Order: sequence, then structure tokens, then C-alpha cells
Amino acid sequence: MDYLRSFIVGGLICAIGQILIDKTKLTPARILVIFVSSGVVLGFLGLYEPLVQFGKAGATVPLTGFGYTLAKGVMEAVGEIGYMGVYTGGLTSSAGGIAAALVFGFLAAVIFKPRMKK
Repeated sequence: MDYLRSFIVGGLICAIGQILIDKTKLTPARILVIFVSSGVVLGFLGLYEPLVQFGKAGATVPLTGFGYTLAKGVMEAVGEIGYMGVYTGGLTSSAGGIAAALVFGFLAAVIFKPRMKK
């Protein structure tokens, strides 16, 4: 059942992105910023946590989940070390995911040997 809920939540988030691409003149970069920013705002307001509890990876893997992770890390760090946590909390909470993206991106580049189109 967890797989089905993850698929539904992640699919709905992706469907929203596809609708934004198809029906608006927003560039993919602006849609990316909207998704990350909405994850931060919804995480800060406590509205994204129920979605994470229901959809699990379907809610945490998309870009809105990255924004949620940043907001959650900042709130935890502010609670622990005060206002200095505003500067350190987001990066501390998302460091593992960022490092994994860099490592796997590098490995993909080494394995598949990308080159410029002619």
C-alpha cells in the first residue's frame, strides 16, 4: 500500500509540473524555483508533513520535498542553536542528498562518457 500511495502523491506532483509546462509560459527553471519554494513554505506552515506521512517517498523525492527538507532543517537548527540555525540548518539537513546527487552524477558522467552534439 505504501508503494501505491507514494506513486499517487509523486504522480500528482509531477502532473502539476507537467500542467505548468504545458499550460503556462513558465520556463522549467521558474517551475523548479516554484516547486522548491512551495515546499519550503508548506513545510514551514506544517502543511507538507501530513503529505509526507501519507505519501512517504512520493512526497520527499520531488523538488517540493527538497524545499520541505530545507525548511525542516532550518526549524530544527533554530530550535537547537538559535538564529544561527537559519544559516546552517538547511544545508545540514540536505547535505546527504546533495552529496549523493553529486556522486551519482559524476559516476554517470564517467560511465556513459557524455560528449557534445555535432
